[in-house]
Amino acid sequence: MELVALLSTGKGTWAQVAGLMTHGEWDKIVIIGGDFAKDFKHEKQFEFVRIDLSQKIKDLQQDLKSKLKGKFSGTEVALTIASGDGKQHMALISALINLPVGIRFAALTKEGVIDL
Repeated sequence: MELVALLSTGKGTWAQVAGLMTHGEWDKIVIIGGDFAKDFKHEKQFEFVRIDLSQKIKDLQQDLKSKLKGKFSGTEVALTIASGDGKQHMALISALINLPVGIRFAALTKEGVIDL
Protein backbone atom coordinates (compact mmCIF):
# COMPACT_ATOMS: atom_id res chain seq x y z
CA MET A 1 0.00 0.00 0.00
CA GLU A 2 1.10 3.56 -0.65
CA LEU A 3 1.41 6.11 2.17
CA VAL A 4 0.32 9.74 1.80
CA ALA A 5 1.47 12.08 4.56
CA LEU A 6 0.76 15.76 5.06
CA LEU A 7 3.60 17.76 6.65
CA SER A 8 2.49 21.11 7.90
CA THR A 9 4.05 23.54 10.35
CA GLY A 10 5.11 22.21 13.71
CA LYS A 11 8.06 19.87 13.45
CA GLY A 12 6.76 17.98 16.50
CA THR A 13 4.18 16.34 14.23
CA TRP A 14 6.91 15.29 11.82
CA ALA A 15 8.01 12.59 14.28
CA GLN A 16 4.66 10.80 13.83
CA VAL A 17 5.14 10.83 10.05
CA ALA A 18 8.78 9.69 10.31
CA GLY A 19 7.80 6.87 12.67
CA LEU A 20 5.00 5.75 10.39
CA MET A 21 7.42 5.70 7.45
CA THR A 22 9.94 3.66 9.45
CA HIS A 23 7.58 1.10 10.95
CA GLY A 24 5.21 0.57 8.04
CA GLU A 25 5.61 -1.54 4.92
CA TRP A 26 4.98 0.91 2.08
CA ASP A 27 5.18 0.40 -1.67
CA LYS A 28 5.55 4.15 -2.13
CA ILE A 29 5.58 7.20 0.14
CA VAL A 30 4.25 10.61 -0.94
CA ILE A 31 4.95 13.55 1.38
CA ILE A 32 2.90 16.72 0.85
CA GLY A 33 4.00 20.04 2.29
CA GLY A 34 4.98 23.65 1.80
CA ASP A 35 8.45 25.09 1.27
CA PHE A 36 9.39 24.50 4.93
CA ALA A 37 8.67 20.75 4.56
CA LYS A 38 11.29 20.34 1.84
CA ASP A 39 13.81 20.12 4.71
CA PHE A 40 12.23 16.85 5.91
CA LYS A 41 14.72 13.99 5.75
CA HIS A 42 14.25 10.26 6.15
CA GLU A 43 16.24 7.12 5.39
CA LYS A 44 13.36 5.73 3.32
CA GLN A 45 12.88 7.12 -0.15
CA PHE A 46 9.83 9.32 -0.69
CA GLU A 47 8.37 11.65 -3.27
CA PHE A 48 7.85 15.24 -2.14
CA VAL A 49 4.87 17.19 -3.50
CA ARG A 50 5.23 20.92 -2.82
CA ILE A 51 2.01 22.78 -2.27
CA ASP A 52 1.03 26.23 -1.02
CA LEU A 53 -0.94 25.25 2.10
CA SER A 54 -2.14 28.83 2.64
CA GLN A 55 -4.46 28.74 -0.40
CA LYS A 56 -8.22 28.98 -0.04
CA ILE A 57 -9.72 25.55 0.59
CA LYS A 58 -11.19 25.02 -2.90
CA ASP A 59 -7.97 26.17 -4.59
CA LEU A 60 -5.95 23.92 -2.29
CA GLN A 61 -8.19 20.94 -3.06
CA GLN A 62 -7.89 21.51 -6.82
CA ASP A 63 -4.11 22.00 -6.62
CA LEU A 64 -3.70 18.82 -4.56
CA LYS A 65 -5.91 16.84 -6.94
CA SER A 66 -3.90 18.07 -9.93
CA LYS A 67 -0.52 17.31 -8.35
CA LEU A 68 -1.55 13.89 -7.02
CA LYS A 69 -3.26 12.66 -10.18
CA GLY A 70 -1.52 9.59 -11.57
CA LYS A 71 0.78 9.09 -8.57
CA PHE A 72 -0.93 6.00 -7.18
CA SER A 73 -1.02 2.55 -8.70
CA GLY A 74 -3.61 1.06 -6.34
CA THR A 75 -7.20 1.92 -5.59
CA GLU A 76 -6.52 2.73 -1.94
CA VAL A 77 -3.88 4.65 0.03
CA ALA A 78 -2.91 4.90 3.68
CA LEU A 79 -3.25 8.49 4.87
CA THR A 80 -1.84 10.23 7.89
CA ILE A 81 -3.08 13.68 8.84
CA ALA A 82 -1.24 13.91 12.18
CA SER A 83 0.19 17.19 10.89
CA GLY A 84 -1.81 20.12 9.55
CA ASP A 85 -5.10 21.84 10.25
CA GLY A 86 -8.71 21.11 9.42
CA LYS A 87 -8.75 23.10 6.18
CA GLN A 88 -5.67 21.28 4.90
CA HIS A 89 -7.08 17.90 5.97
CA MET A 90 -10.42 18.52 4.25
CA ALA A 91 -8.74 19.66 1.03
CA LEU A 92 -6.43 16.63 0.96
CA ILE A 93 -9.16 14.09 1.74
CA SER A 94 -11.43 15.65 -0.88
CA ALA A 95 -8.64 15.62 -3.48
CA LEU A 96 -7.89 11.95 -2.84
CA ILE A 97 -11.49 10.74 -3.00
CA ASN A 98 -12.06 12.77 -6.16
CA LEU A 99 -9.10 11.19 -7.98
CA PRO A 100 -10.71 8.67 -7.08
CA VAL A 101 -8.73 6.65 -4.56
CA GLY A 102 -9.92 5.05 -1.33
CA ILE A 103 -8.46 6.11 2.01
CA ARG A 104 -7.36 4.11 5.04
CA PHE A 105 -6.20 6.26 7.92
CA ALA A 106 -2.89 5.10 9.38
CA ALA A 107 -1.35 5.93 12.74
CA LEU A 108 1.70 4.87 14.69
CA THR A 109 0.94 3.70 18.23
CA LYS A 110 2.90 1.87 20.93
CA GLU A 111 1.61 -1.34 19.33
CA GLY A 112 2.91 -0.34 15.89
CA VAL A 113 1.22 0.88 12.72
CA ILE A 114 -2.57 0.58 12.81
CA ASP A 115 -5.39 1.26 10.35
CA LEU A 116 -8.22 3.40 11.65
